[in-house]
Amino acid sequence: MFVEDRFIQCATYAGPDELPVLVWVLPSAFLAHGRALNALLAKYPLLVDEYLIRYDFERDCPPRYRVGEHTDEWGCVWHTAKDGFEGYVRGHPIPTRDAIWLYQEPRSLSGLLPHGFMYLRLLDLRGFEEAMIDFAEEPEELPVLLEKVTRANIRHIEALCRERPDKMLILGDDLGMQNGLAIGAEKWRKWLKPCFKRIYDVCRAHGRYVFMHTDGQVYEIMPDLQETGVHILNPQFRANGLDNLVRVCKGKIPICLDLDRQMFPFASPAELKAHAEEAVSALWLKEGGLALHLELGPDVPLENMEALLSAVDALRHYTA
Repeated sequence: MFVEDRFIQCATYAGPDELPVLVWVLPSAFLAHGRALNALLAKYPLLVDEYLIRYDFERDCPPRYRVGEHTDEWGCVWHTAKDGFEGYVRGHPIPTRDAIWLYQEPRSLSGLLPHGFMYLRLLDLRGFEEAMIDFAEEPEELPVLLEKVTRANIRHIEALCRERPDKMLILGDDLGMQNGLAIGAEKWRKWLKPCFKRIYDVCRAHGRYVFMHTDGQVYEIMPDLQETGVHILNPQFRANGLDNLVRVCKGKIPICLDLDRQMFPFASPAELKAHAEEAVSALWLKEGGLALHLELGPDVPLENMEALLSAVDALRHYTA
């Protein structure tokens, strides 16, 4: 459950009263398990938000998780092949570099920054291959596109800070792959770090705390992300490795650790309990700096979901 003050205490080493835990369940998991999943979640009301306990796919599933195609405000055409799974972009509105000059970023002020608002946005606009070539060749169009995307994001952040009372903003952009950054750390620092700093400077100017989710192996740039203004990062266990997370983060960079989703479907309940306990034992400090994140998908058996929920519920009151 996202208890904002507790996550802020964690992010500022202010000694939270318990280990913060964030649970998320994919829409596809409700399709796979039906009401049995709602019943399981209801057993943990101190962990799981009421929204998930009462989740109904037909009523609550967002459009991007439903079969079909839709075009977002950036002109990206999203295709969803199966209900319950987020789609992917297969229609890129800026297929050539010449088109970058003419492209007009959205002028809306919805205050919405969906997952993938900066780096992944570039890939959606240009297509993965073209974006990688842009970063490799560094043409004059690259900073033009970066400016357009950054500028639009800042407008949304300004609107969000004006219209909502949240003290902590939850933002997400997957910067890594399984074995590092596709563009490399140096390219990221040169081109993208300044963009994130400009965006997060606005958050801080409005007195907001920044929670940033980012998948993939990112431990190499986690200190850089902290320098851009992130208060607490949400990295993956498997991609980054426990040793790296301890070395880079413990006592220095607050994290909401995404426990190892890649083992959730296949491990035994006992192995899952041991995994959660190992992570907390290695990273926990009384002062804070550690929270836990569970993301449950359709391939995770109910008994494994229960083992994970039970394990993190017990770990809320961990002491060394």
